[in-house]
Amino acid sequence: PLSPAVRNFTLNFTITNLQFTADLAMPNSKKFKSTEKVMYYYIDSLLQKSSIGPYFTGCKVTGFRSGRDRDDTGVDAVCSYKNNVSLARFDREKVYHELSTMTNGVTKLGHYSLEKNSLYVNG
Repeated sequence: PLSPAVRNFTLNFTITNLQFTADLAMPNSKKFKSTEKVMYYYIDSLLQKSSIGPYFTGCKVTGFRSGRDRDDTGVDAVCSYKNNVSLARFDREKVYHELSTMTNGVTKLGHYSLEKNSLYVNG
C-alpha cells in the first residue's frame, strides 16, 4: 500500500508581548533560533492535542515579522500532517476553532499574549 502523502498548512498569529527586533528577522541569529524553539514547543503541543494530532508531523517557523505595534511580533509557520484515509479531510475551520479554544479565545500561548484577531489557519 502507498504511504500517506504529507500535506502542509500555514499557521499565522501575532504575539503582543514579544517586541519585534531586527535580529528576529534573521534566521541565523541567536534570538531567532531561541524564539523559534519556544514557538515549536507551544505550537507542537497545541496541534498534538487537536483533531489532527494523530496525523500531525510538525511545524517549521518560516519567519517573524513586525506587528502593527512595535511591541508585536507576527509568527509565520508551515505545518505538516499525513493525509490518511482515516482523516476525512483537513478541516481548517475545525482546526482554527480548536486552536482558538486551546488559546483561551486566541489570547494566550504559554506565557505569550496573542492579538485576538490574528490567528489564521490555511489548509
